[in-house]
Amino acid sequence: MPELDALGRGRDAYSHQIWGDAYALLTAADRQAPLGPDDLERLAVTARMVGKDAECADLWARAHQDCLRLGETERAVRYAFWLAFGLFDHGEMARGGGWLARAQRLLEENQLDCVEQGYLLMPLAVGGMDDDPAGSYAAFSKIVDIARLFGDTSLMAMARTGLGRSLIRLERAAEGTPLLDEAMVAVTAGEVHPMVIGDLYCAVIEACWEIFDLRRAQEWTTVLTDWCESQPDLAPFRGQCLVHRTQILQLKGAWPAALTEVQRACELYSDPPGQPAIALAFYQQAELYRLRGDFAKAEEGYRRTSEWGPSPHPGLALLRLIQGRLDAAEAAIRRALEEASDRITRSRLLPAYVEIMVAVREVEAARAAADELSTIAEALNAPLLRAFAARATGAALLAEGDARAALTTLRAAWAAWQSLEAPFEAACVRLLIGNACRLLGDEDGAETEMNAAISVFRQLGAAPYLARTEQMTGTTARRTAAGLTGRELEVLRLVAAGISNRSIAEKLVLSEKTVARHVSNIFTKLGLSNRAAATAYAYENNLV
Repeated sequence: MPELDALGRGRDAYSHQIWGDAYALLTAADRQAPLGPDDLERLAVTARMVGKDAECADLWARAHQDCLRLGETERAVRYAFWLAFGLFDHGEMARGGGWLARAQRLLEENQLDCVEQGYLLMPLAVGGMDDDPAGSYAAFSKIVDIARLFGDTSLMAMARTGLGRSLIRLERAAEGTPLLDEAMVAVTAGEVHPMVIGDLYCAVIEACWEIFDLRRAQEWTTVLTDWCESQPDLAPFRGQCLVHRTQILQLKGAWPAALTEVQRACELYSDPPGQPAIALAFYQQAELYRLRGDFAKAEEGYRRTSEWGPSPHPGLALLRLIQGRLDAAEAAIRRALEEASDRITRSRLLPAYVEIMVAVREVEAARAAADELSTIAEALNAPLLRAFAARATGAALLAEGDARAALTTLRAAWAAWQSLEAPFEAACVRLLIGNACRLLGDEDGAETEMNAAISVFRQLGAAPYLARTEQMTGTTARRTAAGLTGRELEVLRLVAAGISNRSIAEKLVLSEKTVARHVSNIFTKLGLSNRAAATAYAYENNLV
């Protein structure tokens, strides 16, 4: 019969993770004859995978009610959990909490001793991760025991991931990371329910970045990418995957590819808005714009990051630094660090804090922060954080005037960044090495190091850093503001504010053609090639 054919083909598509076909076929079969709980579960999963979240919630509710009518209370509780799980994922906390309360009441009224007890403990355990990691660890340990008792591999993978992240928050990363790897083994072996696979991938990768474990983050990001690409119809998690890929690409110096990936992520998150990791997507986009010198777009990215809750720092504070707004940079990074209580959050802020404190000549504060960062790096034993710490220590020593000690530390920092294949960070260290050489009277060494940094900045398109370094080395025949007419200086300031030629023309009551001629003259007089370089020049020379 046709309905049996559609149902059979829908089940086959589901088993092969062809989500679009599975959703269409199972939906058609359901219209012809109401599906039973097994097939409703399949249809609910496919709805989640193709991004139909409202339909997914309705299907779990139907399956829940059907199981209650059939007297399958334990299964009804499980379906209530999956419904709440999806609602929580999209910020519907009250509605999700209501379904959890119903599930808990069903367990208690029926005095059920079943694996669903462990599932219902998950939200409590996850919720305490930030404020009470010790309590979360105890809750996840109890869930592990329940999962082991009932032989539930999905619950075990979820619990082990939670245990690993709790241990990281308790500053026991060496114990936590093997648990994350073990949970991922279960995922890749196909032992985990489709509802949680993507969430577990993202949770593990985020944990790796928290502790600066670049090797693990890169490895699991590759696996997540392969998983997403093997399912062309997959809607959720594709954005998170792109963001995680962007983080790796940015570090490796593949900025054009990183910008393309993060722009795709931001587009995915715009419809519908509010999906997980949207703030991180906007933050990563802003970081790339900052590095490339597109300050207006960077400002917008950091603003949109703040709209979704997370702090835009250290990126926004570093933007203020490169704009020459030292007071704003110092105030922002000081406040951000004062509000950071756990060492994971502090470790993300401390490198920028040291850089800004050195710039404002708060040498003692820079040295104290560098020492704190070194202590955290030793405790976490993460090569990426060690590289940040070595650079910070070298910068602090240089600010203290101990160029010889700084040079030794900075050489080690450069080697560390080279081994991590992070060209931008390595080039920034070479600038510091050049300054140390200059203080020691080695002008040839200083020129060699700075020219090497210039080459990397030019290749990466790091316009603000290129302009600053060329100015330091005197390698460009740039003229100061005295070489510009008053009108050209006025246009330069507007260009540096990120304003288009058309808007400048409207503001100054000029033709767009005249503005274009002024911009061209500015580029020629200052030896510049694009608006980003002009923006960097303006801020470097305090012209805005």
